Amino acid sequence: MVTTARPRVGVLALQGDVREHARVLTGLGAEVILVRRPEELAAVDGLVLPGGESSVIDKMSRAFGMQEPLRSRIAAGMPVYGTCAGLILLADRITDGIDGQETLGGLDVVVRRNAFGSQVDSFETDLEVPAVGAPPVHAVFIRAPLVERVGAGVEPLATLADGRVVAVRQGVLLGTSFHPEVTGEHRFHELFLDTVRAA
Repeated sequence: MVTTARPRVGVLALQGDVREHARVLTGLGAEVILVRRPEELAAVDGLVLPGGESSVIDKMSRAFGMQEPLRSRIAAGMPVYGTCAGLILLADRITDGIDGQETLGGLDVVVRRNAFGSQVDSFETDLEVPAVGAPPVHAVFIRAPLVERVGAGVEPLATLADGRVVAVRQGVLLGTSFHPEVTGEHRFHELFLDTVRAA
């Protein structure tokens, strides 16, 4: 059941497009906390893992003593939305990671890092996403990952024209290869906030 309570959500603020997510979430009525320490993580009802450099966020999460608290909260059922690098961090398995790169896990998917190439291979396209309704989502892919395999409990939410999966949901976990926070597309954040309120 969805309530009207003001959700308290965190944005993992170790690296990446933190401000953009915070702005969208605040605009949608959430109380936003920038999360860098375990005590800040303990204070939130849901968390956004932003786009950025997944290997850097991985290293920073270990340096700040955040890796295990994050894994514990995800395993305990905290709603999480990961965009781009955040999707990589949520994946149980990654391919093309740098040597020693780890994930937080939770999503039963295999994600390929930088699947579309370098920054110059960034692109935009419109995606049909029934879970968020019409009109199509205008999606921006910047050094984006790709979901190569999905587990039995994972729902693909969006695919490219060739069928490759670029958005998924598994229970309270949501992941997109693209960056809705940079295009004024708020429906994925609304979907995430609905999940936080229901949880």
